[in-house]
Amino acid sequence: MNVLEIRNAFRRHGTGDAAVTALGGVSIAVRPGELVGVMGPSGSGKSTLLNLAGGLDRPTQGEVWVEGERLDTLDRGRLAALRRRSIGYVFQHLNLLPGLTTVENVALPLELDGSSVRQARRRAAAALSEVGMTDLAKRFPDELSGGQQQRVAIARALIGRRRLVLADEPTGALDSQTGEAVLRVLRARVDAGAAAILVTHEARHAAWADRVVFMQDGVVTARSGPLDRPERLLDGTAR
Repeated sequence: MNVLEIRNAFRRHGTGDAAVTALGGVSIAVRPGELVGVMGPSGSGKSTLLNLAGGLDRPTQGEVWVEGERLDTLDRGRLAALRRRSIGYVFQHLNLLPGLTTVENVALPLELDGSSVRQARRRAAAALSEVGMTDLAKRFPDELSGGQQQRVAIARALIGRRRLVLADEPTGALDSQTGEAVLRVLRARVDAGAAAILVTHEARHAAWADRVVFMQDGVVTARSGPLDRPERLLDGTAR
């Protein structure tokens, strides 16, 4: 079964002559163990696509399915529960809670879903270790650099058994070395069975994907198989 299926999705804002079409009939499926890159210029519909995939918005027309559940028909409570348990997000604006420490921010989704504080914090510490943030577990967000905050957001997206990870420019605030390390973590989670969508402007980051979807003006304009693998891009032997 596909982890994610978006079927002929439209998203329009406004009505009549003032209506704006953010998505114009997009269909995408992502299997377990697959990382799909999404590329395109600003305003092409990439973030709108992620919002639909994660249940943060509903399509004007079409269907969105995650693990056999049709998101656009779920009531608010069932949708919130599915998002907590099955979907991990890495937002451009991070959305870390300033009053919680690093480890508390990462553990929060598990605690909201009923895990004990001790168990949630233990799993949060393991997630922070994956992104090289173990030593900063007790810091607050405003005590971290932008890149460090980004890594905390990624750890929060990967904690638990999330089967779908949605990453919107996850390396935007990171230097190249740290960005590559974060993408290795994402790739490893996908190789372990998760499905993921990575929105990026960088071809070298899209090279971590199994295939790439190109968007413009709210529609898919092209689809590609794997690009050169990241190691080839780094050592200069790419085509």
